[in-house]
Amino acid sequence: MKILWIGVLTVFMLTACSGGNSVSIEGQWKLVSYGSPSEQKSALSDVETSIEFKDGKLSGNVGCNGFGGDYKVKGDTVTFGLVMSTMMFCDAVAEQESGALAVLKETATFVLDGSKLTITSEDGGSSIVLEKK
Repeated sequence: MKILWIGVLTVFMLTACSGGNSVSIEGQWKLVSYGSPSEQKSALSDVETSIEFKDGKLSGNVGCNGFGGDYKVKGDTVTFGLVMSTMMFCDAVAEQESGALAVLKETATFVLDGSKLTITSEDGGSSIVLEKK
């Protein structure tokens, strides 16, 4: 019985001290909403959006311009490198695009809840909600 308890305690300690493995946000996502966390605006229903997180690389399009960059996940934070974007002007989706891209910089927090991923800017002033494709 003593050996069993030592084994259980060892597994518990290894799990507790593992450094908090990061939750995976990898995959393709579509934009559901963006803006202030308390007043989210729905993504335009007639505009195809896609954001992909894969192997430390971010890429996508949330209405008009393609974008890409690097990211790192640690715990419930994601740190973005410089995100570069094409520079076409698309009046109909400009607000949605700028609102979404504003969150994908510096360090942000995220919550993964089933097929929904919410990313909130470091200052807490803006967020995006994504749904797994």
